[in-house]
Amino acid sequence: MAHIDRAFRSNIKLRHLQLLVALDEFRHLGRTAEFLSVSQPAVSKVLAEVEKMLGMTLFTRSTRGTEPTAAGESLVRFSRSVLAQYDVTRDEIEAVASGAAGRVRVGSMGATLPVLLAQAVARLKDRSPRATVLIEEGDLTHLLPRLRLSELDLIVGRLEPAYAAPDLVTEALYEEPMVAIVAPAHPLARKKKVGWADLAAYPLVLPPPWASLRVKIEQAFFRHGQQPPADIMESSSYLAVTTFVAQRQAAGFVARSVGRQMQAEGRFHVLAMDVEVELPPVGLITLRERRLPPSVTELAACLRETAQDIVQSSAKNVPTRRRKTSTSRKTAVRTS
Repeated sequence: MAHIDRAFRSNIKLRHLQLLVALDEFRHLGRTAEFLSVSQPAVSKVLAEVEKMLGMTLFTRSTRGTEPTAAGESLVRFSRSVLAQYDVTRDEIEAVASGAAGRVRVGSMGATLPVLLAQAVARLKDRSPRATVLIEEGDLTHLLPRLRLSELDLIVGRLEPAYAAPDLVTEALYEEPMVAIVAPAHPLARKKKVGWADLAAYPLVLPPPWASLRVKIEQAFFRHGQQPPADIMESSSYLAVTTFVAQRQAAGFVARSVGRQMQAEGRFHVLAMDVEVELPPVGLITLRERRLPPSVTELAACLRETAQDIVQSSAKNVPTRRRKTSTSRKTAVRTS
């Protein structure tokens, strides 16, 4: 495979990689040409050029469009990674030239966006007002592929054990339970004590079926002799959860710090009930082999400081016995 090595080292250019990524996105020569502002014959010519360099077919053509071959899929992944790193390097150089603090691309799960990440970004902005933070919300099934392609610098969220991998570095920050929330005018907001039977009588916003939290919440209903309500909405989006809770007289589940903040703002009410589900800690996920730019390192430091504030705030409202248990579990996660 000497010719492939030679092609990668000497012949393949950024324009080739950009074309392959665009072809994978649009799966159509004409739409790819329109996106790249070139003619369709030009797209065909460049693709043929790359395939000739490598001595293999990268995309199959048909009347329905183009589809990547197995080799094409591998090269598209490589192309996305290189282009993402190119963007990072360009942004770093531009930041140095302009005096700005750089750009950070963060993947955030719903448990961390409204409090942990929002406060950490505020901290970063106090120190580096010209720093830019791009935030993409989602669950790990969506965010991890983007981290591995270097389209994200780090992920903030719950450290689900099922997603652990040798190429990832995880850092636990704190443990945090879930709470159930409703709109302030919801009938359950007036109850001094709420049980799972009460929740079963109203619409409910749940995580998607493939999320481990979904299974745990359903198991909690069953443990208390209840069936989950038939009227459910499914989403891992923080915005979707809060929208349905506000507009459909539904109940939803959020991290405790998020629920407390929304209740303090008068937007939602935290129900007087224990949500008895075991949850992984909240923390950071980065790629093991990737050097973090200074701006990302600075945001990570802000996240750690904010996490300590959240822990201290929660400790004021937690009985001593439970506080000690939480601390010991957190230590175990950090050292495993």
